[in-house]
Amino acid sequence: MEGRSEMGMMGESFDTSNLLGRIRDDDYESRSESDNFDGGSGDEQDVGDDQPQRKKKKYHRHTPQQIQDLEAFFKECPHPDEKQRTDLSKRLGLENKQVKFWFQNRRTQMKTQLERHENMVLKQENDKLRAENGVMKEALANPICNNCGGPAIPGQISLEEHQTRIENARLKDELNRICTLANKFLGRSLSPMASPMSLPPTNSGLELAIGRNGMGGSSNFGMPVPIGFDLGDGALGSSPAMASMAARAPLGMMGNEIHLERSMLIDIAINAMDELVKMARQDNPLWIKSSDGRNEVLNCDEYARMFPTFVGTKPAGYLIEATRATGVVLASSLGLVETFMDVDRWQEMFSSMVASGCTLDVISGGTNGTRNGALQVMLAELQLLSPLVPTRQMTLLRFCKHHAEGVWVVVDVSIDIMRNASNSHPSMSCRRLPSGCVIQDMPNGLSKITWVEHSQYDESVIHQLCRPLVSSGIGFGAQRWIASLLRQCECLAILMTPPGPSDDPTVLSQSNRRSVLKLAQRMNEYFCSGICASSARKWDVVHIGNLADDMKIMARKIVDDPNEAPGYVLSASTCVWLPVPRQRVFDFLRNEQLRGEWDMLSKGGPMKEMLHVPKGQEHGNCVSILHVSAFNKYANNEGNVLYLQESWTDASGSMVVYSPINMQSLNMMMMNTGDSSFVSLRPSGFAILPDGHSNNSDNNDGGGSCLLTVGLQMVQNDNPSAKFTLESVQTVNSLLSCTIQKVKEALGVS
Repeated sequence: MEGRSEMGMMGESFDTSNLLGRIRDDDYESRSESDNFDGGSGDEQDVGDDQPQRKKKKYHRHTPQQIQDLEAFFKECPHPDEKQRTDLSKRLGLENKQVKFWFQNRRTQMKTQLERHENMVLKQENDKLRAENGVMKEALANPICNNCGGPAIPGQISLEEHQTRIENARLKDELNRICTLANKFLGRSLSPMASPMSLPPTNSGLELAIGRNGMGGSSNFGMPVPIGFDLGDGALGSSPAMASMAARAPLGMMGNEIHLERSMLIDIAINAMDELVKMARQDNPLWIKSSDGRNEVLNCDEYARMFPTFVGTKPAGYLIEATRATGVVLASSLGLVETFMDVDRWQEMFSSMVASGCTLDVISGGTNGTRNGALQVMLAELQLLSPLVPTRQMTLLRFCKHHAEGVWVVVDVSIDIMRNASNSHPSMSCRRLPSGCVIQDMPNGLSKITWVEHSQYDESVIHQLCRPLVSSGIGFGAQRWIASLLRQCECLAILMTPPGPSDDPTVLSQSNRRSVLKLAQRMNEYFCSGICASSARKWDVVHIGNLADDMKIMARKIVDDPNEAPGYVLSASTCVWLPVPRQRVFDFLRNEQLRGEWDMLSKGGPMKEMLHVPKGQEHGNCVSILHVSAFNKYANNEGNVLYLQESWTDASGSMVVYSPINMQSLNMMMMNTGDSSFVSLRPSGFAILPDGHSNNSDNNDGGGSCLLTVGLQMVQNDNPSAKFTLESVQTVNSLLSCTIQKVKEALGVS
């Protein structure tokens, strides 16, 4: 009776009929995933007319729990042997044949979807070639004079046309020279007349890498989700602030300050690719075990001996950061390559690491309709979720090569490493030496990734508290890239799996799940920009004399942003060390029942989770909608305010971000086909990072410790032309300090 009363209160304050209307059409398109027949497969059911006396098989529908267990086992072993099938059938209460045919149907569906995608890509390429052929035929059949616009008369060549032909001849000679260098890398003849060809933008996303329900192949079910989490809000792409970042780029293509010939860039890319491949090989003398035996350390002497000094001299005061890590992800090499070579999707895939990015120049889109040989120049800004570590702004040359059958390599190298350190832009305190990943296809739609991260950075710009985290390689190292990729691929596999039949009103349809995740994606972007002061959002640092050096307060005017209400916003953030394991801090902060111990918004009482959208196998990796619990004596004062919260954890760190949202706005978003641009967000939250000490790197034992970043944002004035006041700065500073103190007290930290 008590639970029924509480659900009744929820229904009175939340329009579940509008918000949680389930879409019946989202049921499985294929019965092979959830339906079966007792004792036989689909082929055994297909009897002919000459067997009318054969008994019809009994129809059986698997339970959601059975499907979940089968899916989990399929990820580990898609070809179970007889013993494994027998054990699985006993555990799930199914017949051995039912388990056998379920796996057969699942493998068949995976193969069908992959073939469907390949056919679609070939058809698009064929249509493009047909269109180009038609245009060229039309141009040849009806030549037009450039001067008068009438029919061209053969034999008449103007002085301007003569000069143009001379210029074309010069450009052809230069192109031939570039192709000669490219042939050195590609290992086969490359025609100088072959124009760069980019891949079709459609269906080349994460659905291509994972497909529906975690299978290889594309998704053709009406809701494609590109790799890198473009959830369709139209916000995918470079931020406006990247224009100013590009204006001060060290590459001559943006401002004509320095002219680097493309042939030189190709030569840099070839050397960088060769270096990355050698560094990624196992059992080579470039890597030695660390003193604790848990990590690998670059052998600097061997590195200097093996590779030429084309990267130039290390700037004075810079430190070397080199790490290597491996992992297996649920994605194909083709889908991953598409993500890495599309700067927008790359930024979305690694949203907690890449603050902003944009492409400056595409030197080559690839050859023969693939990304093999693709070469581009791009700006990138990498971030660590702490106000004590500045972002790393770099101009990168990104090169992709099909190294062998089923093996792709993507390498980055900073362009400014070809110049003297004295000419480097002052905002660029890091140089990325050849870094990237080797992607190798594996059976069952998986890929093995070997990631190498190699940089030189200026330690003086980093606060003392965070220097061990960065110098250990945890902050910007290879393990963080691998962990983020694993988490995002797992999230997408879950997102693309339609919800099973359920009478639970809190189970969202697939389209509504996308809407909630899209809103959470924007909330995370706002939160990270307020912590790291990246160029993704325009923030002005507020300088106050008595402010502690580990605290940062910033202000931002919102005037013409279509996704935010006009106003003047303050952001306060700091980072503190806690002698508490990272997992314990994460579990405490994301627990809605314990929220009253630190959150002022909860009025000292617990909150209740109304909706739960999973983003991974771990229960803590999810997006939730919370409201003040009915058992909280201050519940009636909350009105229509709910709280959107996202939490996630992986090997590189954890995060809990939340923002108050209006119930009516959330309801409208669900009915508005997922449009969340009008929902106002003002995020706050926590980032829990390893502290960088080797004995506490795991942060899972009783003696672990961590770094806790706390960030708060508040609207000072609805008028963007207003000036910030000292009183408002003191208010946000006091709120931040009070939150940290409450967290410490709850965790037993003196």
